[in-house]
Amino acid sequence: MGTNKKVESTSKFLSLILRHEPQLVGLTLGDGGWVRVDELLTRCAQANKPISYELLKEVVETSDKKRFALSEDGALIRANQGHSVAVDLGLSPTTPPDKLYHGTASRFLDAIWVEGLTRRERHHVHLTAKLDVAMSVGQRHGQPVILEVDSLQMHLDGHKFFQSDNGVWLVGAVAVHYMRLLPQE
Repeated sequence: MGTNKKVESTSKFLSLILRHEPQLVGLTLGDGGWVRVDELLTRCAQANKPISYELLKEVVETSDKKRFALSEDGALIRANQGHSVAVDLGLSPTTPPDKLYHGTASRFLDAIWVEGLTRRERHHVHLTAKLDVAMSVGQRHGQPVILEVDSLQMHLDGHKFFQSDNGVWLVGAVAVHYMRLLPQE
């Protein structure tokens, strides 16, 4: 397996373990979603999914979306957001930019116009301040579309926004009346 493929497959495996199913390798996420790196590496090896510390660092450092964070001393690791397991990331509410964006696939629009944006199995709806990031996310799921969210009005109406360490904006849900579909170019 080439280096890029190895980094990609390791990143996907770490996302599974650090966001959704830590019990697959016998881990329990600690406060803020942190786990000891040495314990993670030991548990992964015991589960026949060995990861070297060097590969782990490469995954953290090269992730285009900065999915993971290492503590300053390098002893702990966590996923920055996207958890489906109960985790308090210790984020404080913050004022969002006036507009945020959500990339999705066109096939989901009918449901979105009925339900709004809901967190589904995650803790929050993920938004971005960058159109290119929204487009990239939408492309992962099919024909991409971008929804513009009136985050300023949501904030003024009392909705709490958080920003993860990697810049992703998080909110509980987005009602239909706060969104508009951006025209395709």
